[in-house]
Amino acid sequence: MGRKILFITTDQQRYDALGCNGGRIARTPVADRLAREGINFRRAHNQNVVCMPARSTMVTGQYVRTHGVTSNGVPLPLDAPSVAGHLHQRADYRTALIGKAHFEPMFDRHGRWPETTMGRDRKHGPHRGFEWMELAMHGPMGSYHYTRWLLENHPNEVNGFVTMLSAASRCDTGAPEAAYNPIPREHYHTDWLADRTIKWLGTLGNNEDWFVWMSFPDPHHPWDPPESAARRFNWRDLDLPPGYPGSREKIEKILADKPRHWLEWYRGNFRNDEGGPQNFIPAEMTPDQVREINALTHAENELIDEACGRVLAYVGERGWDADTDVFFTTDHGELQGDFGLLFKGPYHVDALMHVPFIWRPAPSAKLAPAQISEPVGHLDLAPTFCTIAKLPVPDWIQGKALPTAPGSARDRVITEWDSQFAQIGMHLRTIYRDGYVCTVYEPSTRDLGFDLARVYQALSVTRPLPDIRYDGSEGELYNLAEDPLQWRNLWSDAGYAKLKSDLIADLFDNLPREREPRLTVESPV
Repeated sequence: MGRKILFITTDQQRYDALGCNGGRIARTPVADRLAREGINFRRAHNQNVVCMPARSTMVTGQYVRTHGVTSNGVPLPLDAPSVAGHLHQRADYRTALIGKAHFEPMFDRHGRWPETTMGRDRKHGPHRGFEWMELAMHGPMGSYHYTRWLLENHPNEVNGFVTMLSAASRCDTGAPEAAYNPIPREHYHTDWLADRTIKWLGTLGNNEDWFVWMSFPDPHHPWDPPESAARRFNWRDLDLPPGYPGSREKIEKILADKPRHWLEWYRGNFRNDEGGPQNFIPAEMTPDQVREINALTHAENELIDEACGRVLAYVGERGWDADTDVFFTTDHGELQGDFGLLFKGPYHVDALMHVPFIWRPAPSAKLAPAQISEPVGHLDLAPTFCTIAKLPVPDWIQGKALPTAPGSARDRVITEWDSQFAQIGMHLRTIYRDGYVCTVYEPSTRDLGFDLARVYQALSVTRPLPDIRYDGSEGELYNLAEDPLQWRNLWSDAGYAKLKSDLIADLFDNLPREREPRLTVESPV
């Protein structure tokens, strides 16, 4: 008999969102307690900085180039390995995923994938090794279970949400995708998700082992939390984040030292179609808009923490706490004002790669609390789940079980990026090692990915298609000890040439072979 596993993920949450990781605004006592009583991994990275690849790595324990979901829009094959299925089949674990799955594209006009049709068809699985799925996205979109529930029970509350990728605004500063939602908090998807998790756990016997993935859609944009919570913070009282450079002159100076698409996005000449609304131009964003988005994000982070507290309280009421391992992480971060930018995209910096990562082992395991600075990644979750369940780690898993104390001798973690749109065609490979972040830009392509022209045509977009090309000589190198904000790119600094060469060799020596044939983007996002 193994131990029970509660796997909590958020969406697009920064490392510094939590008090235990230096956050000073949002109150996160539940996550902070998990970190204090358990293991807080101080240098955890995702293997991709957008949703679908990152989540596919979590469920498979594989590198992006192995499971093949190299970008959003590439559905994880239905026969892909699943750690949930492994636990269910080999150790009789009861399994559920409640909240955001996103192993399959969410824009599914023709009902091709189970995730987008389950709610419509009033089904709950089984799917990908999960006996039960009850799914939500960012508000009442698509045909997810939360959408159906809200439409059937509270249809007059649907219009309080902002449409994702619209850049619409119903807030004080006109910030994109931001609003004060009049919905009661108990009807918002964060509390709904906690309610559904508790209800499913209530169907289980006291002696059953279970693996529950509780997956919050927040604090991913749109930022439209219930107004009752959003007004906890007066954005006018907030300082700008440390990573916000200030003046346009200083922002442009910092971005000019990076590969071309950084500055071109800021100016609006390159539209970041892969990471945010198409009509968002960062240079037009005001400091007050950054403050207000941060205030709304802090409110969403507090609601998540409170929801986690409710579920953990129920676990305690059932007498399960001593035998339950709790994990807390996110799929990727958010720029949230750093470099004068917002949202995410092909930008391999700490704001997007460095993620909160906490493991509170079951008290019955008698593992001492620890803070671990050696690098770990999302692909290390699946083998750890297997170890907890007292199962051998299967050969298809490429990660290693997480260390339980400092001194593991781990020294690198790798993150990749491949564009979902053919006309963008960027390919980034990044290694973190010894306090340095080194990113190689492989030569741009034009024949891999979804045809962005089709998207522009469908949306009546008339501007030119992106046309920034890299020849393979470009890159980024940062010394985090001296430059934690990553404002100084050392790629062309002769004093770092030997180190750069060594990091690049180490990166490619440790990348696994790419899956063949390559999976294709079948629908945007």
